[in-house]
Amino acid sequence: MAFRPLHDRVVVKRLEGEEKTKGGIIIPDTAKEKPQEGKVISVGPGARDESGKLVPLDVKAGDRVLFGKWSGTEVKIDGDDLLIMKESDILGIVD
Repeated sequence: MAFRPLHDRVVVKRLEGEEKTKGGIIIPDTAKEKPQEGKVISVGPGARDESGKLVPLDVKAGDRVLFGKWSGTEVKIDGDDLLIMKESDILGIVD
């Protein structure tokens, strides 16, 4: 199924968190926190300003981004767990 977000929405796939700490301790699945880093899968066309002009988004498909812990809405599309969030929920792009 193809999914295209509307307006200034972005579809993000979470990147897997670390399995071990820096000291070498393995973290069980139940103790892991949800990662706050992800890869942008698709973006909407952009938001509209007060005059009705389309303002394009700063992120594009393929970007690695950081987002807030409770940002977005979790959805499952084609068996993949994804997040749909507004561009304003994204904190920054990781180079």
